[in-house]
Amino acid sequence: MGKELMRDARMEDNREHPYLAGNFAPINSTLGLTPCEYEGEIPRELAGGEYVRNGGNPLVNDDLQRDAHWFDGDGMLSGVLFRRTGEKGTGIRPEFVNQYLLTDVYCYSRQNKSLRKPVLPSIATLVNPARSWLTVLLIIIRAVFLSILSRLPGRTPIKKISVANTSVIYHDGRALATCESGPPLRFSLPSLETVGWFDGRRAGNEPSQGTSRSGFGGEGLLSFMREWTTAHPRVDPVTKELIAFHSTFAKPYVRYSIVKPSMKLEPGSSSFNEEVPGVDSPKMMHDFGVSRRHSIILDLPLTLDPMNSVRGIPNLCYDTTKKARFGVFPRYAPGAVQWFETNPCLIFHTANCWDTTEPWSVKDGGKGVTQDTVHMLACRLTSASMVFQAGNLAMPAFRPVPPEYAEEEQCRLYYYNFPLALHQSEPTHIRHQWALSAIPFEFPSVPQALEMKESRYIYGCSSSESFTVALGKAAKIDYLCKIDAATLIERGVANPPQPIKGCVDTRKVKQIVESSDPNDPIKVFALPKGYYAQEPRFVPREGGQGEDDGWLLTYVFDEAQVDGGSGHCKPGAQSELWIIDAKSMKNIVAKIRLPQRVPYGLHGCWFPEAEVQGQRPFEAVRSLTTQDNDNGLLSGLGKVMERWVG
Repeated sequence: MGKELMRDARMEDNREHPYLAGNFAPINSTLGLTPCEYEGEIPRELAGGEYVRNGGNPLVNDDLQRDAHWFDGDGMLSGVLFRRTGEKGTGIRPEFVNQYLLTDVYCYSRQNKSLRKPVLPSIATLVNPARSWLTVLLIIIRAVFLSILSRLPGRTPIKKISVANTSVIYHDGRALATCESGPPLRFSLPSLETVGWFDGRRAGNEPSQGTSRSGFGGEGLLSFMREWTTAHPRVDPVTKELIAFHSTFAKPYVRYSIVKPSMKLEPGSSSFNEEVPGVDSPKMMHDFGVSRRHSIILDLPLTLDPMNSVRGIPNLCYDTTKKARFGVFPRYAPGAVQWFETNPCLIFHTANCWDTTEPWSVKDGGKGVTQDTVHMLACRLTSASMVFQAGNLAMPAFRPVPPEYAEEEQCRLYYYNFPLALHQSEPTHIRHQWALSAIPFEFPSVPQALEMKESRYIYGCSSSESFTVALGKAAKIDYLCKIDAATLIERGVANPPQPIKGCVDTRKVKQIVESSDPNDPIKVFALPKGYYAQEPRFVPREGGQGEDDGWLLTYVFDEAQVDGGSGHCKPGAQSELWIIDAKSMKNIVAKIRLPQRVPYGLHGCWFPEAEVQGQRPFEAVRSLTTQDNDNGLLSGLGKVMERWVG
C-alpha cells in the first residue's frame, strides 16, 4: 500500500477542479431581497414563508488548481421569500436573497488582502493519502498561525473555525446554520443576516438572559472541541427539543446534548455534553438517527484521526475489515446504549426513525411484557469513494474487503429494524436490514411535521451516473424521487430479501421513469436533459389529502449556460426555483427565475410564515470591520507576516 499512498491521487492535467467549475464554482455577488419574475401559479401555502439553502462558497478562490472539496468553502445562504402583497395579503411576490454567513473565518478572510488560499486546509488536503504527514502538519500550522495573527488589532479574531456551510434548521425562535467544526450560527429571516454563534443557551447579539451557565462545550481546555456540533441536529416537532451530538478527537469521542425550548412543553432542563460510551476512536460521523423516544449513534469504520499518518495509514481511513455499529439508547439516557453490529458500510444521512412496541417474544419474558423496537431509514454506501471523489481524489488502496463483506458500489435507501433487549447485558441482533430500492438515493428528507414518527414517503435525489463518478467529473442530480417506504417495508417483511445485500425493488431508475402504474411505490421526476437539481424540500398543502399532498421546492440550473470549452458559467447565468407537485411527481407548478445562479450546494429548509414572524429578538447583527482602521506597529507587523504565509 506504500507505493499507492506515495503517488498523487489527484488529477494531473491542467483542468480546473470539477467542484470549482461550472455551477459548482462560487459566485462573487450577494443580493438583498430582490423581486423575481415567475411563470405558473405559486401555491398560497407558501405565502409569507421562505426557502433557504446552505452551501460552501469559498471567498478566496484565485488558485483554481489548489486542493478543494465540495464540502469546503465559506457558508452562503440562498433564499426565496414568498412575500405577501396586496391590501389583504392574498398576493405573493417571490424575492431572492443570498448572503455570506459572517463566521470568524469569513470576516478575517474578507479583511486580509494577502490571502491566496483559504485560511483553513481543504478537506481534500486532510484526506489525501498522497500528502505526507509533514505537509499536512505545515498546512495546519499555517491555519493556526493565521488564527493567532487574527488576534492582532484591527482584525476579527478567529475564535471558532466553523464555516457554517452545511445545513439550516429552526429551533426555539432561531434560524441556525450548521457545520461539524463548530456550534450553530444564528441568522435572521428573511434577510439572512448573521446574528451570532449559538451555544445552546443563547446566541451572540441576543439580549442577556441573566445566566452564566455554559452550553455546548462546557468549561476547560478542550471546551472548544466539545462545542463542535453535528451538521444535522434534530428538532422534535412535538416537544420542540433540539437533539445533537458532538464528535471529537479526544475520549469519549462522542458527546450528546438536548436543548429544551424556552417555553418548555415538557418538564426538565437542557442537558449538555453527556458521554456516549462505547466508541473507541475518532470517527467521521456526519449524521445520526432520532425517534420520539430513542437516538441512534452511527459508529462506522471510517476514522478521521490526525494520528493515523503516524501509524502509516491515511488520516481518513475506511477499514473494511471492521464492523459497522449502531448505538441505540433512550433519548434521555445515553449511558444505556445498546450496540448492534453488521457488515461495514457508511451512512452520511439518515432519513427518519420511529418507535414501535411489540409483545416480547422470548419464552421467559413473562406474560404482558413488551419489547421496544427502533426503526431507521438511511442512505447506505458500500465504500468511502464519495468522500474522496468530492475532492477529485482517487480512493486509496485500503485493506482488501473480506469476501463475506464484498458488495457492489452503491448508495441506496436502507431499512433497519433494531429490537431492543430488556437488559443491556443481553445480546442484540438486527432483525431486518436491506435496501428498499436499487436506485442511487441521497439527500433524504420527510415532511418536517412527520419527522421521528412513521412517515410513508421519503423524498430525495438520484443520479443517472450514481453518486460515485470518475475523476475529473462531479456528481449531479438529474432525478428527484419519492419512495413509498411503508409499502416497500411491508413487502420486505412479508417476503424478506437477502439480509444486508438484498433489495425489495430491484428496478433501475429508467425502468421506474417508464412505469405507468399509478400505484407504483417509487415515483421519479426526471429533469429535462441538461438540467440539474439540488436537494428538494416538501411543503404540505393546507388540508391536503394524504401525506404527499404538497410541493417540492428545489433550485434548478440549465447547464446550457456553461461554456463547453472553458467549463465556466457564461456571464449572466441564472438558476430557477422550481415548485413541483409532490403527489404526481410530474407537474411543475411554478418556475421562479432568480437574478443570478445558485451554485450546487448542500442542505436546505422550508421556514413557514409562523417561523419567519416568530423569531426571537436580537440587538444587532454581525458586521465586517476593516483592518485599515488600525495602522499601529503590531498591525503593520501582522500585515507583513500575513503576506508571507498568505
